[in-house]
Amino acid sequence: MLMKSLVKPKSRLTTLNEDATLEEALKVLEDSDFRCVPVLDTTGNIFRGNIYKMHIYRHKSRGGDMQLPVTTLLKNATKFVNINSAFFYVFFSIKDLPYITVLDNNNNFYGILTHTRLLDMLSQSWNVNIGSYVVTVLSHGDRGDLEGMSKIISKYTSIASVISLDAQEGELVHRVMFTLPNSVDKELLSRITAALERKSFRVAEIEDLHDEY
Repeated sequence: MLMKSLVKPKSRLTTLNEDATLEEALKVLEDSDFRCVPVLDTTGNIFRGNIYKMHIYRHKSRGGDMQLPVTTLLKNATKFVNINSAFFYVFFSIKDLPYITVLDNNNNFYGILTHTRLLDMLSQSWNVNIGSYVVTVLSHGDRGDLEGMSKIISKYTSIASVISLDAQEGELVHRVMFTLPNSVDKELLSRITAALERKSFRVAEIEDLHDEY
């Protein structure tokens, strides 16, 4: 489920009314320096779509009427998620958009989830701020591999976080990325990697978070 804390609510957003003209919309976009903003109906509750600065510029450069309503150039009218949508649905819905519109349980405009906020949340789940190393381990995806890797590492230290990247079509390996806590030094890291490889788990990469962050 999408966490409400990730969503920027309507009260903190710059929005446009569907009755606004393209000229008025362009002024709002230029003053705010936003790439696009949501357009709502006259009640301020129903999401109509997004208006992009680049589309207004293109319209203007071609001699288009700037007194036309903003609805003339609306985009992404069907690009939205519900506040209770599954996280993975949200993740793939946002894709190439600067943000995804979020509706409440009554299908009213609740706010937006930005790419930046989503990436911040993912980086926090990686625990890079409290980690020492990220160890990428390869496996063939056999049953019990993740449990086996975790048991080996847990003999030496706790695990700050773990992310599994499933193999793409045609690939024969899975990548499992373990973030180790700050207490792990180079000597202990060497012992952990050696133990993993003795059990045929190949350590493909080690990232030193002290150097990277």
